[in-house]
Amino acid sequence: MWTTAIARCTLPTMLKRSSVLACHALKAGGRPGWAAAISSSPSLHLTWRQLRGHGTQAPSPLPSNALGDSPGVRHVRALDQERLLEVEWEGSGQSLYPYTWLRDNCQCPLCTLQSAQARSLLLSQLDIHTGVDRVQVTDNNKVSIVWPDQHTSEFDPEWLRKRCFSPAARQALQEELFLNERTYWDSELRIPTANFEEVLHDDKAALAWLLALRRVGIVYLKGAPVEQGQVARLSQRIGYLRLTFYGHTWQVQDKSQANNVAYTSGKLSLHTDYPALHYPPGVQFLHCLSQAGEGGESEAVDGFHMADQLRREDPEAFRTLTSLRVDFTDTGSDYCDFMVQSKNHIIDVDSDGRVVRINYNNATRDSVLDLPLHQVQAFYSSLKAYVQLMMRPENMLTYKMEPGDLVTFDNWRLLHGRKSFQSHPDRMRHLEGAYLDWDEVMSRLRILCKSVHGES
Repeated sequence: MWTTAIARCTLPTMLKRSSVLACHALKAGGRPGWAAAISSSPSLHLTWRQLRGHGTQAPSPLPSNALGDSPGVRHVRALDQERLLEVEWEGSGQSLYPYTWLRDNCQCPLCTLQSAQARSLLLSQLDIHTGVDRVQVTDNNKVSIVWPDQHTSEFDPEWLRKRCFSPAARQALQEELFLNERTYWDSELRIPTANFEEVLHDDKAALAWLLALRRVGIVYLKGAPVEQGQVARLSQRIGYLRLTFYGHTWQVQDKSQANNVAYTSGKLSLHTDYPALHYPPGVQFLHCLSQAGEGGESEAVDGFHMADQLRREDPEAFRTLTSLRVDFTDTGSDYCDFMVQSKNHIIDVDSDGRVVRINYNNATRDSVLDLPLHQVQAFYSSLKAYVQLMMRPENMLTYKMEPGDLVTFDNWRLLHGRKSFQSHPDRMRHLEGAYLDWDEVMSRLRILCKSVHGES
């Protein structure tokens, strides 16, 4: 049903820049890689029009001395003055490993609990200034080290290569583990689409769904039964739902005495959910059970792309929104009574300056503003600049859900909203929603990749 569209569209467009390192890292370790996981998946429709955005931090090629096609060890030698082990690889290249790290990560049954792949060796037992007694390549091509206390460690070459300390190899492994590269998009995005039942029952379909969710940030699932409980059913494909003060699942309807602006028929401005929590939910599901006859269209923007544009167009505004912490609040009663308070940056960046999370909800942005007087106007100017970027027609995606549609999206990345709608007793707009955290989603993604490709 789906097939080659994924290889044709996903690999050259979605993964051309963003997965190079991960593919090289897995290839070097004899594993198929994320690109292979996508290209072998069944029916994910990734047939969007031209993506005018771009992935973040395009990787450079891996040097031959970091990773290669053959994992065999040609020679090892101890560099006692530097306290490093040099491994020379068959073909070409070499890698260096600190003595202390090697001893800390001995894979023998005394130092590692094999059933859990967890370290048993206590740090208090580790000699961080250890030398080595002798090193050699065994007959089965493993690296053997005898330590001064005569304890012996053996390391598989594939295991060592994957953990090479070169900058390129480290970057490759981090990309493999966390899939941090993104494909940016704008109003021309055609949302990647999959079949709800196939995702539930086919590992390849589920893997393609989660990979697209991570890279693009939004995936549509079609054909879900038009009855409550489907978001919980989908969550079981991953693990479990995130419980919040609004419950395990929640019903988005026009309600009297609403305890949330989402539970009205008015327009919702672009926002991320729950910045009033210090750790907002990472992924959101919304299932359409009934749509309004007039209005109710959904709106979304790529918050990471907008942050990148702001960094280029107004660096001072970007600096302000990444450095000042803003107060958010949410008070009421639902699953239980609540009075939550948080301080978050509007734009979170990591130590490398890469955008990792957007925290913005105008409805729950507190009237408390814990800033010095001289920073208040700068904050408002910066936030207004960011919001105006989002409102540009070329940046905003608009779509209308129909009964049976289920949209899944990255709540740390997408800002989503809704046009106002007419509420009629005989046709009430009704969406059921749920949250998950990225830790659970990434865990299932890795497990599915292993299951689909038989990785060791």
